[in-house]
Amino acid sequence: MTAQLQFRDVTLGYDRHPAVHHLSGEIAAGSLLAIVGPNGAGKSTLFRGIVGILKPLAGSIGLGSLNVRDIAYLPQTADIDRSFPISVFDFVGTGLWRATGLFGGMGKEAQHKIAQALAAVGLSGFENRTIGTLSGGQMQRMLFARVLLQDARVIVLDEPFNAIDAKTSADLIGLVRRWHDEKRTVLAALHDMDLVRDNFPETLLLARTPVAWGATSQVLTAENLSEARRMCEAFDDDAHTCAVDAAPSRAA
Repeated sequence: MTAQLQFRDVTLGYDRHPAVHHLSGEIAAGSLLAIVGPNGAGKSTLFRGIVGILKPLAGSIGLGSLNVRDIAYLPQTADIDRSFPISVFDFVGTGLWRATGLFGGMGKEAQHKIAQALAAVGLSGFENRTIGTLSGGQMQRMLFARVLLQDARVIVLDEPFNAIDAKTSADLIGLVRRWHDEKRTVLAALHDMDLVRDNFPETLLLARTPVAWGATSQVLTAENLSEARRMCEAFDDDAHTCAVDAAPSRAA
């Protein structure tokens, strides 16, 4: 399959301190890939690099025929300012900015698309609620509705199922499967290993550097998970440069 994202010995970090380093490999178009690892493993940092928020300290991330506008990004809910006075309808409508422009009008067609997206995630009737009044599960449904409207070729989901009820999780997993069936590329940072095993055929196990990358059943072994924990615990947050040999890479 055609490689859609390429990592070439990439290092990402903050203030010259590496948070992800020596990552090499390819993600094929249409992949459904889980990124897992202990807290502090670099999952969110990797996603910020993919969507262009964070520039590599070394190496590169290749997008092939994509540009950043072809990527939909769902951040962790903690990154959303819930005090901002915006309605659910208007927030979801920001998913149409690529098509309408930042100051584009909300015509009948756009309003219909927003209503459809809200219905798809079970939020019909919430249009006029402000985002600060939503529960955790409702907030996550709203974020998925915005992603739906972006109609992107690559979808990046950062901890999309944390702290939500089982019904919401099941509904949103259904959307992930729909995107996969539509041949979109979906990447999700996750903590629930059972959810990963049941729904994601490929997994990248990250511990600041890749531990294993491939078929989920081969990656999520007790030995690999133990090694990832050990590597994260041993990592020096004050390191200025990468001090380890390049880790094993994975190509599509």
